[in-house]
This record gives sequence, structure tokens and C-alpha cells, in this order.
Amino acid sequence: MRIASILVSIAIVGSAATGAFAAATSTTTTQPAATTTTTTTPPAKKATKAMTPEKTAISKQCSALADAKGLHGKDREKFRAACKKNGGKAPS
Repeated sequence: MRIASILVSIAIVGSAATGAFAAATSTTTTQPAATTTTTTTPPAKKATKAMTPEKTAISKQCSALADAKGLHGKDREKFRAACKKNGGKAPS
């Protein structure tokens, strides 16, 4: 507890000294002329298309089939991909 209070005191004194130094230097120096900055906007994210109710039903059906088979991980991913391509029916 004592060490923590000492560190907090040092931080407060340090920030006060830095603020005083910054205030002293800002009054004696001249500010540079206004510069124009160009900012680039990040590329827009692609809008994701909302799934149609038909595709949602197929996806849920494939998930239910994968659950019934007890599939997990990559096996589940492969099964669901094949199932969705097959229109919601278990791949043969």
C-alpha cells in the first residue's frame, strides 16, 4: 500500500511538472503555420447480403442433421457445406 501511494505521488508530481513545462514552452515559442492534412478513409466494408428465408431454413436443417450425427469441427463444416449444396438434404 505504501509503495502504491509513493508511485501515485510521483506520477502526480511528474504530470504537474510536465504541464508546467509545456505551458512555459508554449508561451515562448511560435506556432507553425496551419498545415493542411489529408486523411484517407478506410475502404468501405462489403455489405453482407441478408439470407433469404429459404436459405436460412436450409442452413438450419443442415445444422440439425449435423447435430443428429454428432459432428464437430471440420467434419461438421464439410457436412454442412455439402448439405447446403444439396438443398438441405444429407449428402449421399
